[in-house]
Amino acid sequence: MAFPTDVVFPCLNEAEALPGVLAALPSGARAIVVDNGSTDGSAEIARRLGALVIQEPRRGYGSAVHAGLRAATAPVVAFCDADGSFDLAELDRLAGPVHRGESDLMFGRRRVGGRGAWPIHARFANTVLLSMVRRRTGLSMHDLGPFRAGRREMLLDLGMEDRRSGYPLELLLRAWRKGLRIGETDVSYRPRTGRSKVTGTVRGTLIAVSDMHRTLRRLA
Repeated sequence: MAFPTDVVFPCLNEAEALPGVLAALPSGARAIVVDNGSTDGSAEIARRLGALVIQEPRRGYGSAVHAGLRAATAPVVAFCDADGSFDLAELDRLAGPVHRGESDLMFGRRRVGGRGAWPIHARFANTVLLSMVRRRTGLSMHDLGPFRAGRREMLLDLGMEDRRSGYPLELLLRAWRKGLRIGETDVSYRPRTGRSKVTGTVRGTLIAVSDMHRTLRRLA
């Protein structure tokens, strides 16, 4: 990684995965771990390993991600789950085009590299949702995955409101409405370390779908 990039990791009880995740960060990338109410010592582990740790008491994926964005100082900010499901050696695939001025916001399209990494119910929900997005906006996107990167100032100017699971879709739709250049690139996706809270559970997927449907009705 030739350019400085802040990487935001929303975190809820990821003590098992964090050492490997933080050790995999490329040179030039700074970790911002946003602790969203962990009870397993995740914050202490991240702090000990050199990450900037932010406490976000309001529960929700969007709350944690946005707190990390506000704490970031690098011109380009990436976002990644803290569960070890992504290969951080691929960070430049997302952050590189933004640094080079080729894109304002890049999404990682998940390519499954292990059994159980992306359960069929979550994959189906993602496909259906994005087909609705294409019909309403013309945006040809294949994934709303949690590994992405964008220009910090532009992302802050979007006026994000969702603080739950609708955050990724709101980000996409607000960026589209603002005329930002949006790109997509393949990234590896492997089974997470530890217990899943969203995509690995039917309940978590249903909550995410409900949040995103509300966002789609509101913004598209």
